[in-house]
Amino acid sequence: MNNVIRIILSCFFIYALQSCSEDGIDETGTGSLVGTVVSSGNNTPLANVKITTTPSSTTVFTNDQGKFAIDQIAAGEYSVQAELDDFQTAFEGTTITIGNTSNVVFELDISTANNRPPSTPILISPEDNEILENIEANFIWSSSDPDDDVLSYTLELRNGNNNEIQRFENITDTTFTVSPLTIGTKYFWQIIATDNINDPVGSAVSAFEVTSSPTENRFLFVRNINGNNVIFSANEDGDEFQLTDSNTNSFRPRRNVAAGKIAYFQTSGSQIDIFTMNRDGTEKTKITSSVRPNGFNLSEIGFSWPANSDKIYFPNFNRLYSINTNGQGLTQIYETTDGSLISEVSVSQNNNMIALKTNDINGYNVEIFTIDMSGTLLQTILTGVAGAASGLNLSATNQRIMYARDVSGFEDASGAYRRFDSRLFIYEFTSGVENEVSYQKPGGTNDLEPRFSPNEAEIIFTNTSNDGISQRNVFKIVIEDDDSRELLFENAFNPDWE
Repeated sequence: MNNVIRIILSCFFIYALQSCSEDGIDETGTGSLVGTVVSSGNNTPLANVKITTTPSSTTVFTNDQGKFAIDQIAAGEYSVQAELDDFQTAFEGTTITIGNTSNVVFELDISTANNRPPSTPILISPEDNEILENIEANFIWSSSDPDDDVLSYTLELRNGNNNEIQRFENITDTTFTVSPLTIGTKYFWQIIATDNINDPVGSAVSAFEVTSSPTENRFLFVRNINGNNVIFSANEDGDEFQLTDSNTNSFRPRRNVAAGKIAYFQTSGSQIDIFTMNRDGTEKTKITSSVRPNGFNLSEIGFSWPANSDKIYFPNFNRLYSINTNGQGLTQIYETTDGSLISEVSVSQNNNMIALKTNDINGYNVEIFTIDMSGTLLQTILTGVAGAASGLNLSATNQRIMYARDVSGFEDASGAYRRFDSRLFIYEFTSGVENEVSYQKPGGTNDLEPRFSPNEAEIIFTNTSNDGISQRNVFKIVIEDDDSRELLFENAFNPDWE
């Protein structure tokens, strides 16, 4: 009996021991996981890549060599994830076995790998083989991006005469203005679009031509374009040519036939300078520097460049200056005796007489008079008349002077300098008589800015509504014909005719 019990107990002990040795095999074993993360294409190691697993284990980050390691990870099947900003998240499968080290390698693509390039730019303006009537080109195109990426553009402009290429880069809009262009030249242009991700995309190449030199155009005027005053020339047939950039504010052009140049005002902030340019709009040169034209209202002051003279005359508050067209020889010519402001000047062609218009700080208490070159008063033409006056212009013979004045006598205390019934007058020096020449002027309008024609038989001038905000237009009349009012240029002002 005891032997039987002893045998049974011995068997039970052996069975229990065998059972204990089998529990924990495979179920409690661990291994290790190591790996490397590099950038796809160039195999550059990537640091600070976040490494996680599914099922979850320890989260680690790669070192500067793109290496990582996870120790004591339970045996089994895993999905390993590599995650880094600006790169696409990647996954690799691996099996961890007991006592062994598994290795994975990640090649991460940048997050824009599936990004699509911009559409091919479509050129809109100038149209292919268009002929431009100005020295400024406003380039317009269209392009889009399928992923709504921000696009920038490069404009390549090639001069067909000398093959010189201009590149205008980092343009963020689909319009761009280039000035000045060379007259009589054919240009070729192309737009290149980039999203700074994909390779740049270029448009087709288009051509345009700048018309031949308009140096014989005898009319000058100003037109407002997008808030800036822009100078144009035109011929007798009304063909127009833009001379100044629409991105600058240029006005009051005066042509000097002998010099073959045009002088004009150009603003920079709150200041005005006198510039000159060739009659085709090239070679723009700033003349004034230390002393600039100035007065009660910058849009109401004027200057004079007499024929056969290298001097330009301009006002600076209560003083009159002359300056050579090369910017040298600044000279004070005259100073008012009562402190009144000089607003306009007209110098005779033979340089022996100067006509001046003066006024107070509000533009009123107007006087028009003439002086000799030494500043001695010669003749008073207008004084003691209420209201505004402007547009001073001496005749070539020094026998007449023309101006505009508001016969309503209105004086605007608000500073708007509004006129209600401005008319044109010619004053005869020999008789001392003032004659009105505003033939057929429509009611409720103002005639302004008169200039004699080259033969002084006609007058060119500006007409506009007296509301002060309506469109201005340039007309001409024949002095001896009271039925001759004729529209020359619409949406135009500051005329000149030489």
